[in-house]
Amino acid sequence: MKGFRFFIILIFLFMPLVVGCATPYQVKKLEEEITSLKGKLRDTELQKEDQIKKLKDSHEEQLRRVREGQDAQLKRLEIEKKKEETRLKDAKDTLAKELQKELSEYKAKLEMSERGLVITFLAEIFFDSGKEIIKKEGFGVLDKVAKVLNEKVPDSLIAIEGHTDNEPIKYSGWRSNWELSCHRALAVLHYFIDNCNVIPQRLSANGYGEYKPVATNDTKEGRQQNRRVEIVILPSKLTKQKSEF
Repeated sequence: MKGFRFFIILIFLFMPLVVGCATPYQVKKLEEEITSLKGKLRDTELQKEDQIKKLKDSHEEQLRRVREGQDAQLKRLEIEKKKEETRLKDAKDTLAKELQKELSEYKAKLEMSERGLVITFLAEIFFDSGKEIIKKEGFGVLDKVAKVLNEKVPDSLIAIEGHTDNEPIKYSGWRSNWELSCHRALAVLHYFIDNCNVIPQRLSANGYGEYKPVATNDTKEGRQQNRRVEIVILPSKLTKQKSEF
């Protein structure tokens, strides 16, 4: 394209010299050739403008389709989010009725958080001091929770978390509070699988030892609150948390 324009410029520059020594017929032919070249250049410019317009239109159409797809996806996600919120609320309301005794005695707590629906139990409901074997008194409580997990939120993943206070291990034989918290979380996980028919693929177990306290460890009451098991009903669209064990 640049070469074509340069050729025309050269013709205009040297045309006076050529005309000065050419016959009228040659001059006429040269002028016709110049006119033809100007027409071709104009056609080329028009074609270029047309191609640019088509590319621009195509690009805008692609952007429009992308935006429409994004808008549709956002709407679907919003609908799923509302459904998820409804399921979790239903599960929370049902648990509030089933765990009325534990909640009234402040041995359990229900809370909606960014992670999902968190069910917190004091460890004493399920375990003797320094032990990881679930007491018979705790079976009924876990049965109630498992029923809600299976019936109200069957597609949600479940994270089971063990926590302790910061009192050093003395007599139980565990290497650390971290180890104890891990085994307690696993004990609850296995109970759900073996006794409540909760699908294993939905479950994960994590132990945090003394490192995520919810109260001070300087008082007896605070240490009691820190010794806990948390069962977290995760939103069903979250990636499954892998067990650390």
